[in-house]
Amino acid sequence: MGDFLAFRRMITPIIIQIVFWIGVVACVVGGFVVMFVIELPGPKGQQFLSGLALLLLGPLAVRVYCEVFILMFRMNETLTDIKNNTGRKA
Repeated sequence: MGDFLAFRRMITPIIIQIVFWIGVVACVVGGFVVMFVIELPGPKGQQFLSGLALLLLGPLAVRVYCEVFILMFRMNETLTDIKNNTGRKA
């Protein structure tokens, strides 16, 4: 608990994982809505393909976006471990 209160332990990676799952659900629901529910101007086949693209590529884009943020926190943790290990040897 002390590490948490002193900001040595980050909670943001957990929040980013929650944001990832919310983004995946939004992409899946949005993909189905675009494919079957709403009527967009243009050919019906194009609307279906747009929804399918959102359904398949949306979660991938959300994953990459979230991984970039997680990477920053992992680098911070690794650098903190390196700092702690080199501090003990000195």
